[in-house]
Amino acid sequence: MTAVLAQQRRDSSRKLVAAVIAGGIITSISLGTRYSFGLFLDPVIETLGTDKGAFSLVIAVQNIVWGLSQPLAGAIADRYGTGRVLSAGGLAYFGSLIMMSTADSSGVLLLSAGFLTGAAVSAASFTVVLSAIGRMAPPAQRSMALGVVSAAGSIGQFVIIPLTRQLLDSGTWRSTAVVLAFMTLAILVFAPVLRGSASDQQSAAEKELQGEGNGLRVDLRRAAASRSYLLLNLGFFVCGFHVVFIGTHLASYARDVNVSDSAAAQALALIGLFNVFGSLTAGYLGGRYNKSNLLAGLYGLRGLFILGYLLIPVSDTTTLIFGATIGLLWLSTVPLTSGIVNQMFGTRNAGTLFGIVFLSHQMGSFLGAWLAGEISDRTGSYNMAWWIAIGLAVMATVCHLLIDDGPVPNAPAEVTFRLSAASGTAGFGAR
Repeated sequence: MTAVLAQQRRDSSRKLVAAVIAGGIITSISLGTRYSFGLFLDPVIETLGTDKGAFSLVIAVQNIVWGLSQPLAGAIADRYGTGRVLSAGGLAYFGSLIMMSTADSSGVLLLSAGFLTGAAVSAASFTVVLSAIGRMAPPAQRSMALGVVSAAGSIGQFVIIPLTRQLLDSGTWRSTAVVLAFMTLAILVFAPVLRGSASDQQSAAEKELQGEGNGLRVDLRRAAASRSYLLLNLGFFVCGFHVVFIGTHLASYARDVNVSDSAAAQALALIGLFNVFGSLTAGYLGGRYNKSNLLAGLYGLRGLFILGYLLIPVSDTTTLIFGATIGLLWLSTVPLTSGIVNQMFGTRNAGTLFGIVFLSHQMGSFLGAWLAGEISDRTGSYNMAWWIAIGLAVMATVCHLLIDDGPVPNAPAEVTFRLSAASGTAGFGAR
């Protein structure tokens, strides 16, 4: 019996390594492509004769559709298989970018780059990947595995953003969108490595600890009654505001303050490069220290770095330094936040429960993309948006200091509706 268990654990370890590699590549392609959208802002509005507010609305809609779709994508992946959901997302990503390349009006751009891309990314995103990795990794290795996959997403940002800048400089934004579309097809190659439902993917150690786990409705009741889970949602809302505001508007802000286009693109790439170190470090520390306290520190540092960038005279050099420093904190929140969800509820329904937290992230993303563009159009400056980002960082710091990231107890049945209705997952996993 002992030999059988040992062999099962060795098999699980090999599967985990393959899944981390495949999941890292998928995340790299998906996020790298997504974070390149900010470089399209100026050429698209020049071609279509629109303004920053209209393009910002497209990105805002993309993010809110991504968020609204994420709990459903997570629930389908938990129940019917991660690989299937990722493959569908890769195909949809390809189609949305091809349609975007043909856009001749703001309406077509909104449909393709907004609604369709948002739905595609929800199925081919790191949220689906991380939920699968979290199930496959033994508890002692989970935080580091999540950190490695998050770091891989940043490698994609470091590679794809400069490539997008070169393609835009040498061609048109339409031809660039086509190249990115064909890159997303690579997701279909690696998705089968992550095949299997939640029960199939659980590691041997995890099954020993949790058994089959709770049904989704039980975990939704626990989540809806948990103050700490609601605070985690609020904190991740702030993360969404920060990353989409900076990712979408940094290049345009840089142009407004006479920073070169190349320096702005390099700063976005540096965000990706330095986030590799940030995510790996967060994964390592998350396995050894209190995750909610680490998150409080990360959000506090974000506020300080943004404040420094706003107060110091802006130049090519300071923009590059800002990209490097904010990159250390960019997606380092993700393995820690995902890890807290796993600690609170176990891994069986992690795709859905982290999907709900990610919905809050995307609500913040909507606000960060849309509001910043509106502020710039109405005031001629992004300064107010930067100050809002600083205030939100303070709020997130306080939220995470109040979180208890231990297991969440069972809750009364009547609270189920609050989360299941909001996330559209009431029909999944009922027990």
